[in-house]
Amino acid sequence: MEKERYESYVSLLKKELIPALGCTEPIAIAYASAKASQVLNSVPSHIMAECSGNIVKNVMGVIVPNSDNNKGIEIAATLGAIAGDANAGLNVLEKVTEDQIEECKKLVASGFCKCVLAEGVDNLYVKITAHEGVSEAEVTVSHTHTNITRIAKDGIIIFEKPETERQKDNFYKTMSISEILDFAKEVRLSDVRDILKMQIKCNTAISNEGLTHSYGANIGKTVIKRGNADFSSRIKGKVAAGSDARMNGCSMPVVINSGSGNQGLAVSLPVIEFAKEKNLTEDELLRGLLVSNLVSIYAKKKIGSLSAFCGAASAAAAAGAGIAYLKKWPEGKISKVIESTLVNVGGLICDGAKSTCAAKLATALDAMLMSLDMLEEGNSFGINEGLMGEDAEKTVSNVCFVGKNGMSETDLNVLKIMTGEIDTDEC
Repeated sequence: MEKERYESYVSLLKKELIPALGCTEPIAIAYASAKASQVLNSVPSHIMAECSGNIVKNVMGVIVPNSDNNKGIEIAATLGAIAGDANAGLNVLEKVTEDQIEECKKLVASGFCKCVLAEGVDNLYVKITAHEGVSEAEVTVSHTHTNITRIAKDGIIIFEKPETERQKDNFYKTMSISEILDFAKEVRLSDVRDILKMQIKCNTAISNEGLTHSYGANIGKTVIKRGNADFSSRIKGKVAAGSDARMNGCSMPVVINSGSGNQGLAVSLPVIEFAKEKNLTEDELLRGLLVSNLVSIYAKKKIGSLSAFCGAASAAAAAGAGIAYLKKWPEGKISKVIESTLVNVGGLICDGAKSTCAAKLATALDAMLMSLDMLEEGNSFGINEGLMGEDAEKTVSNVCFVGKNGMSETDLNVLKIMTGEIDTDEC
């Protein structure tokens, strides 16, 4: 692999695989709010949070970490403004104190934060306007969860990211399944070991937390119990348990993938469990994780960070690719795992971040495991059946096109139902 391409893959992993505390949508709000307070150089007297529909959808039902089990935009924005560390990125709420939590709840009850739905903006968009006396600070985050595109103070723009820099890196568009597999084989593990070991440590820890304590609907425990703790149920249950904890207020970090902690769990824990089951070496495990992480990033970038497409599907397909790689399957067979998983559960709808995410992860991973078993027996779906293309790249593009474009109306209707704008009894 050419040196420039190789270095781009390493840089991509360092950029994408980062620890995050809590669901990344409320954290994006808290981050923008903390940054606004930093620009204001003061705790504001009141703030306004303007958020895209997809941000609203993903904040309504999920508990904000270190908030005493509270939910909502107002909680995330207020806590970020009064207690957030703007220099901590996605760990912005890591050092919140009990006194600050109590102050946050009082401020929210007093109307400290006003929320507004922003229309005609990126799917991932947060703008915080903070006021104190005659001073005002504005911070806009868009496209990715910590990507600040504009900062203004007292009406004067002090930072604005050029439009060209806001666009997606063209490198994502040039990735391929074949090149990802080549990179996984050729990479000097010393270049990526620390990143991947952090993913193993953090994601395993929060999964264990979900299995040993009660969070949400306890999907992880239920799945493992139903399957008598066999290999399949452990793969599904351990991922679901991590999501149980993460969606329900656990203050432990997750190493994310494609901006999502749930996807980070889904691409890592199944590969880790498979390597443990087969007594593989750490180096073998790391190469399998490279495949799963990069395939997930490759697929999800075609859709975008937030949409009506549930990222559990692409993450499960990517985990299947990582396991197939560790099985030493040829490229064509690895590609078939990705295809057969996506065409099965690519239609999973995202109706926001909340407890049911754990169940959707288990469902998507069950489809992945079925694909592995099917291909193990020499069976596969035919070309041009439904969204199946002539190769994995085409199938990914087909499924992602539907997720990004075809499901846009679905996304709007999901939001209207969640916000009470539609009376579904009329259907």
